[in-house]
Amino acid sequence: MHDFLSDSRFKGINPFETKLWLASPTMHGDEQRWVDEAIRTNWVSTVGANIDAVEEQLAKYVGVQYAVGLSCGTAALHLATKLAGERLYGQAKPNQGTLQGHRVFCSDMTFDASINPVAYEDGEAVFIDTEPDTWNMSPEALEKAFELYPDVRLVVVAHLYGTPGKMAEIRRICDAHHALIVEDAAESLGAQYLLNGHWTETGALGDYNCISFNGNKVITGSAGGMFLTNSLADANKVRKWSTQSREAAPWYQHEEIGYNYRMSNIIAGVVRGQIPYLDEHIAQKKAIYERYKAGLADLPVKMNPFDAERSRPNYWLSCLIIDEDAMAPMVRGEQDYLWKHEPGKSSPHEILEALAAFNAEGRPIWKPMHMQPIYRTHPFVTAEGNGRGRTNAYIQRTTADVGADIFHRGLCLPSDNKMTKEQQDTVIEIIHRCFR
Repeated sequence: MHDFLSDSRFKGINPFETKLWLASPTMHGDEQRWVDEAIRTNWVSTVGANIDAVEEQLAKYVGVQYAVGLSCGTAALHLATKLAGERLYGQAKPNQGTLQGHRVFCSDMTFDASINPVAYEDGEAVFIDTEPDTWNMSPEALEKAFELYPDVRLVVVAHLYGTPGKMAEIRRICDAHHALIVEDAAESLGAQYLLNGHWTETGALGDYNCISFNGNKVITGSAGGMFLTNSLADANKVRKWSTQSREAAPWYQHEEIGYNYRMSNIIAGVVRGQIPYLDEHIAQKKAIYERYKAGLADLPVKMNPFDAERSRPNYWLSCLIIDEDAMAPMVRGEQDYLWKHEPGKSSPHEILEALAAFNAEGRPIWKPMHMQPIYRTHPFVTAEGNGRGRTNAYIQRTTADVGADIFHRGLCLPSDNKMTKEQQDTVIEIIHRCFR
């Protein structure tokens, strides 16, 4: 481990007195009111006024008719995926998933919670490479995937770090191939995309839509998630599945597999107190992004990109990617890494270690799913076609793997909306000195 505190490049910089987080919860006090009311009225389980309120308020904010509060974003993604599988392939036996024997096209650069529900339902994820314009699913690679696997009828799309993907192109391709979309908007609540001439919230762009209130999201319940839809039948089914699929009988009777996935009224109280501050949090995140962009403009780096004409991100995390010719040597194993400094250059792990030495938290970019040990045998499709098995001892790799490249050269910066301008200036200065 390099000793940054004694490195002459960083002379004059002192560690932050309190840790500067990547993204932490921001409480305002209203949360306590609604939690206290739940406790005072003894509605602390999975029913209550807080749940009713957040479902109504979030549905209205996103622009859908129905919302179902769930225990976490992963629960929402699981039930959305299960619902899509049942619509496409029928009700499964109790010991089988609704996607058994079927492939599903999935965003490659995302957290594994987007993808694992496909496995929960016994399906096989096929990973679709990333495009460089927004770091989201590549429409060109998606089109290639349908050429290779024309029987696929389900696509799981995630919006990375709060930036909407190219949903007009993705929707057009999916409609042409009669495929449904599960939208993972866990990271992008409050972001908007210009679809068919109308600004539409993420969480309303798919056939089945999911958001998260995890502790590091733009608003939080400490936990919690939500399924969003315009279908009353879908909302009712998810509500049923999330409460162990109990039937309307005087005893416990079950005709379907169920789950303990319902949001608690306590968690809903925290979310209820956060909702009025959603737009304020987004504005703070945007200011952080713009300060980084201006402060790092003289370095050989770029910020995580977005389509300014067709999208309005929520700027959940600010990220940077180092220019190829400014990358210092760096290699990664499965759980370790090595880097070497070169004057005028740097690498993600040099910057991350420097930030950590001064008590600030950064993070590597999500490692693409096709590179994860558990999914290495799954298909992977790039804009040029099959991304697997393209090299041997005599053929040099020529297929672009956009996601792997972003993972190699990129990192997430401290993006906590409680970070002061002075603290951010220090982070920017640390990054500058990494390139000395």
